Amino acid sequence: MSKKIWALCFFIAIVQAVPGQSKQKVIDDYISALVENQQFSGNILVIEKNKIVYEKSFGHSDYTTKAPNSLNITFPIASISKLLTATAILQLKEKGLLQITDPVIQYLPGFPYAGISIRHLLSHTSGLPPYNAFFDKYRKENPGKTFTNRDFIPGVISNKQPVIYEPGEKGNYDNINYLVLALIIEKVSGESYGTYIKKNILAPAGMKETTLFPLPEQFTKKKIKNYAFPHVYLHLYDTAPVKSNSIPYVREYWHSYGFNGFADYVSTVRDLWKFDISLYNNILLKKQTLAEAYQPVKLNNGEYNPGLFGLGWEIEKDSSIGKMVYHSGAAMGLSSVILRNVTNNQTIILFDNMHFNAHENATNIIMLLNGRKVDKPKKSIAKVYGNVLLHKGAKAAKEILHELIRDTANYYLSEDEMNSLGYDFMGNSNPYRLPEQHFYKQAVETLKMNVELFPGSWNAYDSYGEALLANGQKDEAIKMYKKSVELNPKNDNGKKILQKLLE
Repeated sequence: MSKKIWALCFFIAIVQAVPGQSKQKVIDDYISALVENQQFSGNILVIEKNKIVYEKSFGHSDYTTKAPNSLNITFPIASISKLLTATAILQLKEKGLLQITDPVIQYLPGFPYAGISIRHLLSHTSGLPPYNAFFDKYRKENPGKTFTNRDFIPGVISNKQPVIYEPGEKGNYDNINYLVLALIIEKVSGESYGTYIKKNILAPAGMKETTLFPLPEQFTKKKIKNYAFPHVYLHLYDTAPVKSNSIPYVREYWHSYGFNGFADYVSTVRDLWKFDISLYNNILLKKQTLAEAYQPVKLNNGEYNPGLFGLGWEIEKDSSIGKMVYHSGAAMGLSSVILRNVTNNQTIILFDNMHFNAHENATNIIMLLNGRKVDKPKKSIAKVYGNVLLHKGAKAAKEILHELIRDTANYYLSEDEMNSLGYDFMGNSNPYRLPEQHFYKQAVETLKMNVELFPGSWNAYDSYGEALLANGQKDEAIKMYKKSVELNPKNDNGKKILQKLLE
């Protein structure tokens, strides 16, 4: 059964430009509300027709030392790095050194997937499984080794895995595609990946603050000068984040995987603006090449890839305010985005070193920039409730919950968030491989409250039953599973569990 954690940015009163109210003020009101609600920490740059509309910095680059984020701070751009890789491939195409329809094996002899082309890689339609599928085996055998691009082809050949689907049949976003593209860049140019990017993209664009910073170093170094460290909230009930590189599993994973081509650059908002300007001025690529890159690639059946990926760029479905292209980046404790309205010459560059909603916020900001209505953020009742429940008990938590429910101007209540909070207390999900914590009493209380708040939800009863069972309350769990199946006769998983409980 799906136990979803929905995005935490829910919204309130309409924000829109009114006579006499500047674009800067409208954007600042939106961002300030995010910051007040602890939903944004980072930098934002808003550009329109090559002029700065809004530029500001918020939060901390290191929450352990309280060092602030600043306008010139460098941050991991994560998968925005893929745009540099894609640009390099398209430059090589313009130079006549490759064609994007060429099979990969033409440039990487021994690559064991003859049907995959460069276009498939650029548009995430290759069908290749994640690199973990090939290398987790070797990682277990060599826990101290850092695997790099040099290890990729030999590893794939010796441990070939089946494709997820035939090339061009479907689409799924995966880093492995750009790892392979980085190898092609090296093969065709005769230079290392980092050297080619620096000479042919960063230098022509004047991007002096953008550097290759291998992922093993990003996630293992404890001290980095002028750097916004990624942070995560380990639980929904937490009030403070921790640095991602303080988590042993995160450090160990990125110590092992030093592949590049997809997520290994750091930059600043101003430097990414230089990249943006260079594209508009056709310094890096010709106008015709960019037009092709901004078109969604079609699958074998003639339909567009559902992700609407072009050649490196993703295209927004909504074109009501102009053609918008973008690329987001996300990693353990950060998100970033460059969103460009190429019709109106508008660009949003945003990074957040604590949350995963950079693209959502950039989309709202570009709507505000174009006079559209956008809702201001609300605070999460589930997060407040969870913290009070853990530290002050059920009575205090119930009181604050009912108080906040009445404050519809500033708070929102989500069944799915309450459900996720219950599972968080149970400790069933442990993505960071930390020592297990099981707060069964709080889980039961949370999911009991969710049933009271959403009595028509079969999923709420199912989850409550699971918590009761984990807490040793079998008879009560049976009642909840019965109610869940009554509300949803198609709840097959609930039926199976109920059958076992009644045997």
